[in-house]
Amino acid sequence: MGLLQVSSFVAGEWIAPGSGARSIENAVTGEVMATAGNNALDSQAMLDYARNTGGAALRNMTFHDRARMLKALATYLNERKQQLYDLSFNTGATQSDNMIDIDGGIGTMFVFASKGRREMPDALVYQDGDLEQLSRNGSFLGQHIYTPMRGVAVHINAFNFPVWGMLEKLAPTLLAGMPAIVKPATSTCYVAEACVRMMLESGLLPKGAVQLVSGGLGDMLDRLKTQDAVAFTGSADTALMLRSAPNIVENGIRFASEQDSLNASILGPDAKPNTPEFDLFIKEVSREMTAKAGQKCTAIRRIIAPEDCQQAIIDALSVRLGKTTIGDPRSEGTRMGALVSNGQRQDVLKKAALIGTEADCVFGDPDRFDVSGADAQKGAFVPPMLFHCTDPDSAQRVHDTEAFGPVATLMPYRDLDHAAELANRGQGSLVASLITNDGDVARQVVMNAAAWHGRIYINNRTSMKEATGHGSPLPHMVHGGPGRAGGGEELGGIRGVLHYMQRTAIQGSPDMLTAVCGTWVPESAEITAPAHPFTRSFTDLAIGETIHTGSREISLKDIETFAYFTGDTFYAHMDETAAAANPFFPGRVAHGYLLLSFAAGMFVEPNPGPVLANTGLDNLRFMKPVQAGDSIKVRLTVKKKTKRNDEYGEVRWHVTLSNQDDEKVAEYELLTMNAY
Repeated sequence: MGLLQVSSFVAGEWIAPGSGARSIENAVTGEVMATAGNNALDSQAMLDYARNTGGAALRNMTFHDRARMLKALATYLNERKQQLYDLSFNTGATQSDNMIDIDGGIGTMFVFASKGRREMPDALVYQDGDLEQLSRNGSFLGQHIYTPMRGVAVHINAFNFPVWGMLEKLAPTLLAGMPAIVKPATSTCYVAEACVRMMLESGLLPKGAVQLVSGGLGDMLDRLKTQDAVAFTGSADTALMLRSAPNIVENGIRFASEQDSLNASILGPDAKPNTPEFDLFIKEVSREMTAKAGQKCTAIRRIIAPEDCQQAIIDALSVRLGKTTIGDPRSEGTRMGALVSNGQRQDVLKKAALIGTEADCVFGDPDRFDVSGADAQKGAFVPPMLFHCTDPDSAQRVHDTEAFGPVATLMPYRDLDHAAELANRGQGSLVASLITNDGDVARQVVMNAAAWHGRIYINNRTSMKEATGHGSPLPHMVHGGPGRAGGGEELGGIRGVLHYMQRTAIQGSPDMLTAVCGTWVPESAEITAPAHPFTRSFTDLAIGETIHTGSREISLKDIETFAYFTGDTFYAHMDETAAAANPFFPGRVAHGYLLLSFAAGMFVEPNPGPVLANTGLDNLRFMKPVQAGDSIKVRLTVKKKTKRNDEYGEVRWHVTLSNQDDEKVAEYELLTMNAY
């Protein structure tokens, strides 16, 4: 079988490797299996194609259109993931590792697709926060909005997760409406290329939405413009070189970095041997040392535990790590495969030796270990290596050297302040974990350590059955960290989408903001409903369509009947003297929920029609008390419409209750599901 030719996808065409191509070795056998790279790729053509073709097509789609596209892509990949598994074994990854990478990446796309439909509008503009009233009478307002940046996102990914690392950046980028050029690490780019081929073959992506560089980027970063963005995952040295490039600096190009991280795990002082928390700690640490052969940016590098637990931890970890079968990742019994390459193996051993100048190796000998089903001399295999540093205060290398493999260092702490101080010595990490069943311990560690860590994972006997693990970034939560970790953020739900959009403050009259945002703003023009809105389909309803009801007088009998019927006999409704003594009430007043019930009776159309269900109320406020003898009337306006599926959509109605003097007494948003 010949060498695998890993191509690039450039301006709509697949380009085979050419001048400057690099060889790629099989991590398990050490044999050259592929070649990738081409110095003749036309960077400017790629950028132009992304900006002019891909960007224009994506921006013409609403957030919901793009979310549906992501879901369809994820479904398409999910049906073909075995092909990706088969390739990924060559990177040294086991089946369990493949599921973290491939299933995890596909799952991330599903999450962003769902969040896009549920948390973003079926529109071209995303509103950020509430309206700001900038004038006394409300004729001049402000609203922050997000719109897609008009450039291209260049994604530079690491070798360890060729699928997840790509899809976790692509999903929010495409949802934002921005095209992407993906540059995977060369050593595993053949897996990323196969995934990109699948996405393109699906026919689901607009032309120009995604392009691929297998190999070097050439002069692409020098050609970026102000509306472009770079998202990088890799070493701190490479990140510094890239973000310092004159063109990046001069044009203020967004540069997000996720880089080296000496993540820590802290064992709480309450988690003594023979407690569920101690056993959990051992399980978490050993898993993080061996999953992906320790080649995870979130892996545990420093193990911080009470002084009196050191030997117990060494003994327990040694037993567990000793059960880790190392070998051919395709074999069902293998628990840890190879590092990505022999070059990476040499780097890990070099870094481990540096750590060894300050710590004793208490488990794992890289010169003496068993490998099953493969040749240890040819493949990039190393054993799990556990070091013990007895004086972490004087040490430096254990806090600044990351051996990107199955290597971790145990160190003692005196008290919780000391534990947090040691965790913070890493100068910024993606994640720190804490295993404890004591809330006071959790609070103290978080307050002392949160500023230095992008995520703090706390686990105990209550959450252990469902917790996802120290090293598992979730699409719902931010992934990134301060300082050494790069200072960037990825994922984080809709926050991740906004990284690829521009926030702009829009100022103007209510009518202008309604026109820009596609959401009705109070005091903007109303559209007189041609018929009762509840008789009109989702499609027929127009933003701003309004009805005004007649008035209804509130009687004392109404108040008392409601009180006895519901059991709500709060004194403000039933005792004139007590109510009058309350600074908020002039005397006995109507129940707020009585007003809402009467309001519904005033505007609801009782006959069957397009309104299928009332699904809730948002932003309810009671603004002025209503007494017996007062009257109320209702204004009902279509504020916003959001498609939900092929049968119905959500209508958000703005509801205002006013009294006989046209003073607002209550305001809220009503949600209904309406048939098309």
